[in-house]
Amino acid sequence: MSDRRYPDAVADEFPVPPTEFTDREDRTVEIRPYDGGEAAYESLVAMYDAFDPADRAQGIPPGGEERIREWLDAILGGDCYNVIAWCGDEVAGHATLVPDGDAYELAIFVHQEYQRAGIGTHLIRGLLGHGQAEGVRKVWLTVERWNRAAVSLYKKIGFETSDAESFELEMGLRLNEGEEGDGIDEGDGA
Repeated sequence: MSDRRYPDAVADEFPVPPTEFTDREDRTVEIRPYDGGEAAYESLVAMYDAFDPADRAQGIPPGGEERIREWLDAILGGDCYNVIAWCGDEVAGHATLVPDGDAYELAIFVHQEYQRAGIGTHLIRGLLGHGQAEGVRKVWLTVERWNRAAVSLYKKIGFETSDAESFELEMGLRLNEGEEGDGIDEGDGA
C-alpha cells in the first residue's frame, strides 16, 4: 500500500503493559494502556496543555485546550493504540500508534518535567509491546535528523532508517510476522 521499507527481521518481544519501573530521578512510573476513562482523558489534556511549545514537532501536540481535545479525540479512539506513563496521578508521557494504510505511525511525547529520566524508553517499549499483543505488524515514525537522542533510542529499540532524503528521517520496525494485511486485530480494535 505504501513505498515504506521495513526490516525483514521481526523485532524482539517488548513488555506488555502494565509495567512499572523507577526512573533516573527515583520516581516510580507505571506504563498502562489508555483505559478510555474520563480521569485519564482529562489528565492527558492537562499534560498537553502544559507541554512546552519548544518540544512540539511537526505541529503536534497542538496548542490550546480545544485543539488538544480535538486531536486527542482523533487518536484515542478507533483502531489507535495508546499507552500512558503515570507518575502517581500525573501523566508523565503518552505514546500512540495510529493506523496508516498497512502500518501504524508511532508518536511519543514526554512532558518536559520528566524528560531525560528514562521514561521515553519504557514508554515506547510498552507501546510496542501493546501493539505486538494486538497483532500490529509494522510501525513507522519520522524524527528530525538532528534529534540525535531520539534517533539513537529508536535505533537501539530496533527501528531502521527507511528514508533519509529530507530534514526528517523515516524509520520502520516489523513487530509481528506477516507480509500483507493491516495488522489490525478484528477483535475489539482497542
